[in-house]
Amino acid sequence: MRGGSITAVKEYDVIVIGGGPAGENAADLAGRTGLKVALVEAELVGGECSYWACMPSKALLRPGEVVDAAGRTPGVVGAAIDAEAALARRDALASHWDDHGQVEWLDSVGVDLIRGRGRLEGVKTVEVEHPDGTRSTYRASVAVVVATGTRALVPPIEGIEQAWDTRHVTTARRVPRRLLVVGGGVAGVEMAQAWRTLGAEQVTVVELQDRLLPGEEPFAGEELAAQFARDGIEVLVSARVTRLARTDDEGAFRVEVESSGNRREIEADEVAVAVGRRPNTDDIGLETVGLEPGGFLDVDDRLRVTGVEGGWLYAVGDVNGRALLTHSGKYQARIAGAYIAGLEETRAWADQTANPRVVFTHPQVAAVGLTEAAARDQGLEVRTVTYDTGQVAGSATLGEGYRGTAKLVVDSARQVVVGATFVSPVAGEMLHAATIAVVAEVPLGKLWHAIPAFPTVSEVWLRLLEAYRDEYGHTFV
Repeated sequence: MRGGSITAVKEYDVIVIGGGPAGENAADLAGRTGLKVALVEAELVGGECSYWACMPSKALLRPGEVVDAAGRTPGVVGAAIDAEAALARRDALASHWDDHGQVEWLDSVGVDLIRGRGRLEGVKTVEVEHPDGTRSTYRASVAVVVATGTRALVPPIEGIEQAWDTRHVTTARRVPRRLLVVGGGVAGVEMAQAWRTLGAEQVTVVELQDRLLPGEEPFAGEELAAQFARDGIEVLVSARVTRLARTDDEGAFRVEVESSGNRREIEADEVAVAVGRRPNTDDIGLETVGLEPGGFLDVDDRLRVTGVEGGWLYAVGDVNGRALLTHSGKYQARIAGAYIAGLEETRAWADQTANPRVVFTHPQVAAVGLTEAAARDQGLEVRTVTYDTGQVAGSATLGEGYRGTAKLVVDSARQVVVGATFVSPVAGEMLHAATIAVVAEVPLGKLWHAIPAFPTVSEVWLRLLEAYRDEYGHTFV
């Protein structure tokens, strides 16, 4: 039995376990019609994205993006990075790891904050262990929402416990001289480039798959790897770390890497691990409602957890495994919160069919919907078209030497875009147009009449449609 005294049972209409972006939005939406809502959070209100992921990582990446742009722009001389100032800016964007602003917002929308670790204790019942060791029991009359998110996945590598996880790598107090990153996915490539541009002398990325960003179109990882080569970042693909160990408590790591049957040893001052995420469901009381702890929570399209009678238990955000991105979790929370409050019958689907994602490296990689391979795996008859983003006038106005690829994946039966990928400067800012096209299933004939402003990088949309016309003999009407 857990220690600490138990206070009397307190009643709410809705209890949300987890105060990250998904939990906050679910609490807000559920409470807008007068429901009494409580949000339980054990760490900082605002969650992983605000303090250890999205915000600090983008602050670390921005100086390198600006210097790269300056270096490509004739007439700009002397752009340089002050690493200490960049880290200070990172701290500011992470609110100095102080959540008072988020707490004030919760109070302004009428949501009660309960500090502590929440755990299910049966139907519509949540027990909270508070920071002082006392425990309280709360009951919900309408719903409980699980929004406990994920944490870094730790691979079974000897010595891995000495390495940085994704929290450490975004909050480090100094620039490591030599950094080895395990994992070439989004977090891995972002932090590799960030710390290289902030002053790391040696950066190595080790990726198990055969390319960087293995979940995206192949050209995205290839073009990013080419930029990494120009940046002086070593990329090892089809490779794995088998062992790491420090020479002493404060010494360098010796990292053993295996690739194509060959082994080599790399020295690094820090090792960062970014190989994936695992759900925070190990100890939240799932067994008390008949569920197995430790895995992602399966949900229906109203975000209700399957296998729980009565439809009172919801799961939003990373914890359900549908789309491990902050904006997708917030979308799910809006759907679940509104449904709990009885506002609408909307079902969640865009997070699976039109999920936007951006890698904030330079160049940026932005994508939405299906890759070509994923579309074919779903049995769609697809046509694809690509265009060099550097060939549109808007890219030339941004500087010299910009290159990248834009690609559309088209369902040829319906003549609608089901996926799009852009590698270019400001690609993330162009993505929402593609997201709207995929979500709304806008026919190509209608997109032909969407006039891009000149000279912008988004003119690549017109070039893609022209290429589609020429390649497939399509007549736009």
